[in-house]
Amino acid sequence: MATVVQFTLNGTPKAVAIEGWEKILDVLREDLNLTGTKRGCDDGTCGACTILLNGKAVRSCLFPAAKLEGADVLTIEGLSDGMEIHPIQRALIEAGAVQCGYCIPGIVLELYGLFTANPRATQEEIKAVLSKHFCRCTGYEAIWNGALLAQQYMLQGS
Repeated sequence: MATVVQFTLNGTPKAVAIEGWEKILDVLREDLNLTGTKRGCDDGTCGACTILLNGKAVRSCLFPAAKLEGADVLTIEGLSDGMEIHPIQRALIEAGAVQCGYCIPGIVLELYGLFTANPRATQEEIKAVLSKHFCRCTGYEAIWNGALLAQQYMLQGS
């Protein structure tokens, strides 16, 4: 028997019927057609499915969809302002960190969560959150440089 969960998604109220077996990732991709959140490992290891749940970066493949009830969810689709990309996205592009793009949405949201909570995060704190993500295309130096540039952009408000 289906249950309806009500939550806020990228600033918009949503109501979705779930059966109970679904993960948040399933609801986002299959029910709401938000494919920016990627399915990777299905065990929380790779970080491709990272979203913000009540302001905290989490792996959407690990959380049951029932956790959406009353929650505030931010996905990569909610970061841009129309055609204007977010400064974190711009920084990663400028640093050459975006290749295939599969891991980037999760990295962007992880950095967004960090810099929103702690704009002056230390290099160790940035490394700690980036260490939760796998990238098979770019190499981590470009991602690292993009993260530092993103922090500068966020601090400058640009």
